[in-house]
Amino acid sequence: MVRGIYECINCGHREEVDSNEPLLEGACPKCGGDMVLVGYAGSGEEAPVQPLELPVHAGPPALPGEVVETIKRFYNAELMKTDGNVFVYEVHEIFERNFERVLGELEKMGYWAALKRREGKTLLFVFPAQAPKKDNLWLPIAFLLATIATTLLAGYYLAVNYIALLDEYGLPGVRDPWLDAIAFSVSLMAILGTHEMGHKVAAAYHNVRATFPYFIPFPNFLGTLGAIIRVKSPLPTRNAAIDLGVSGPIAGFLVAIPVSVIGLRLSAVVPGASMPATSKSILFGENLFFILLERYVVNFPQNGTVFLHPVAIAGWVGILVTFLNLVPAAQLDGGHIARAFLGEKAHYYFTLALGLGMLAMSYLWVGWALWGILVLMMGAMGNPGALDEASPISKKRLLLALVAVIIFVLSATPRPFWVTG
Repeated sequence: MVRGIYECINCGHREEVDSNEPLLEGACPKCGGDMVLVGYAGSGEEAPVQPLELPVHAGPPALPGEVVETIKRFYNAELMKTDGNVFVYEVHEIFERNFERVLGELEKMGYWAALKRREGKTLLFVFPAQAPKKDNLWLPIAFLLATIATTLLAGYYLAVNYIALLDEYGLPGVRDPWLDAIAFSVSLMAILGTHEMGHKVAAAYHNVRATFPYFIPFPNFLGTLGAIIRVKSPLPTRNAAIDLGVSGPIAGFLVAIPVSVIGLRLSAVVPGASMPATSKSILFGENLFFILLERYVVNFPQNGTVFLHPVAIAGWVGILVTFLNLVPAAQLDGGHIARAFLGEKAHYYFTLALGLGMLAMSYLWVGWALWGILVLMMGAMGNPGALDEASPISKKRLLLALVAVIIFVLSATPRPFWVTG
């Protein structure tokens, strides 16, 4: 038998088949579409055939049969329309409430899905999944080593100033600059690393692909701009969005508590309103968390001036990072939490208002201008939210969101730091 050359009417895949039938329904190994006879194979050459008049149904793309059967198993739904490679179903009844299970089954077949409410209807969008890019394992390691180096140098700078204050006022304390520098670097890296690994664990729990943490080295008096983790696949549910949003700040905050307490106990206190005689000094702004620690845990005198040990500065930086990440804007940690409760348009305008508010707050701290611009830029890209926005948020996640709000209030630092002299 002469082998026929067939071409898929959906994806254009072409191959030779032991058949001469004009149409092979659902025979495409790539997409499951119908394949039509376009020629014959013989002696390495194709013999052209007359164009085939296709049946009426062989026009728009179709989902593979196994995908359709999976949808029917989880939903009472009917296909409304096809928009390119996106298949839109109207859902009349939901049989499986665990959307992450639905997503997992479809992803095995190369598809993702989104469950949305539109004009009083529940719609299911099914579309091809995107293959994630492979992680570059060397880049995060290089950034980690660089950040260790910059935080060590920053810690040494802070330690030298701290020791100078001890000598100036004749106060007891640790006078080894490299020991203080190492303590600063280890404490700060522990807070930032735990924050990002909290995100990584939450992502793994919900089968969300995410990179390893990228630490950001920066040659300033802190040595870093923090760390980030990049999510490489959509958030499945609003519960998952809240989990990913709160996991990092809560994990980092829990590590920052003992670091801050230890650092404050190592700090020096000068009674009265004394200030150092040096020409320039870095002043760190207060937040409610540090005020409570100083008053009820470490018991500093109310009229004293506190010279923070580098470890205390590491704890303070960890609290500031927690506060900035919990700002409920764009795609920050707090933005994911807020987006779980707000629609896409409402969250966009909320982000816009927060960005403009930060610009207005730049009279307190010039850094707010940079953060305001950053938030506005991220806000312009939007936050698509979770794939499933039709299912309710669980009571446990409502409690987690409340915990995030409390941490945000405790860590809020309107004027983080400034330089005098």
